[in-house]
Amino acid sequence: MNYDVIVIGGGPSGLMAAISAGEREARVLLVDKGNKLGRKLAISGGGRCNVTNRLPVDEIIKHIPGNGRFLFSAFAEFSNEDIISFFENLGIQLKEEDHGRMFPVTDKAQSVVDALLTELRRLRVEIRINEPVETVEYKDGKTAGVLLKNGEYLEAKSVVIAVGGKSVPHTGSTGDGYAWAEKAGHTITELFPTEVPITSSEPFIKEKELQGLALRDAALSVLNPKGKTVITHQMDMLFTHFGISGPAVLRCSQYVVKTMKKFNVKEVDVSIDALPGQNEEKVFQSIHKQLKDDPKKAVKNVLKGLLPERYLLFLLERNEIDPQITFAHLSTEKLRAFAKSCKQFQFKVNGTLSLEKAFVTGGGVSVKEIHPKEMASKCMDGLYFCGEVLDIHGYTGGYNITSALITGRLAGKNAALHAKNM
Repeated sequence: MNYDVIVIGGGPSGLMAAISAGEREARVLLVDKGNKLGRKLAISGGGRCNVTNRLPVDEIIKHIPGNGRFLFSAFAEFSNEDIISFFENLGIQLKEEDHGRMFPVTDKAQSVVDALLTELRRLRVEIRINEPVETVEYKDGKTAGVLLKNGEYLEAKSVVIAVGGKSVPHTGSTGDGYAWAEKAGHTITELFPTEVPITSSEPFIKEKELQGLALRDAALSVLNPKGKTVITHQMDMLFTHFGISGPAVLRCSQYVVKTMKKFNVKEVDVSIDALPGQNEEKVFQSIHKQLKDDPKKAVKNVLKGLLPERYLLFLLERNEIDPQITFAHLSTEKLRAFAKSCKQFQFKVNGTLSLEKAFVTGGGVSVKEIHPKEMASKCMDGLYFCGEVLDIHGYTGGYNITSALITGRLAGKNAALHAKNM
């Protein structure tokens, strides 16, 4: 069989690439090893599908700490606003939620997947599912075609690799694309988990003292071995039986990995500021005044509401303060230490859950070897990359999917133009 463009992978970037190539009247095949397309899309945004983010481009780039700046040229070609128009033209009405996140009005990811599949059919894109690819074939410095695991060989003028990274493997992302990229002469930067829960061996974690406790709008910081702050994210977080999780933790996770690697250490400190709106002295003065104004009441009753009860009792115990003690029997020194704990409770973490448990893969095909406006390989004529197989990674909140859709759009369009010009 002979095609203009073969797109490998039916995730967000692959679906967009196939549509983009199909719009240019190329003969397109979309091939996927799974039994249905759009599996990652269908579970994204908690099953509601956070299709993009409406923040200004500069802000979006800041939320893609893994080579986001590489996308500036791509955004000039096809932006987040273009993504919104694209979906609305497919009949998917979108609504804006907190932090610029865009969701379908239906609140159903499947409606987004169905609209994309309908568009593929309209454009007469050929679809083959349950068809694992063995390898991509190259000949005389050009992309020649795709060999399927069943032995069938498919010729193509252009091939788009859109198979994702190694995270969320049950959706089909098992890292297949890296070997095909290396075969074409590409460099694969070191892979690591991002947007992933953080692990700790601290006794209070192992003994599950705080398991299930959520802190709202806390500021979590990762510290380097010299005690300097590497990054801080202020969002919700959660204590678990293995460490910590929740939005603030997911955003900090890659910095735990990078700091441990940079300083060649097995543990780093993190610090929780449970009252980020006030400085330490203000917290101390406020607590001191409350206790002084109600001197006969137990500390834990006076300070009720300052922090979630379990966390309040935990920090009192950490500072050797009996929850039943009254103001007259409490030393200023201990009170100051408690105020400090509210602002910077530090403990050791020793890494993250595995790459397979991460929401996003860090590392991948080096962007230095990709043309930023076309998503074309600099190493092999007729080869294109898009989505998470590239060394681009963002925070959760619509940033990774935006990157996938934009790179997919450009890869598909330019793969089709390349095939037509041959």
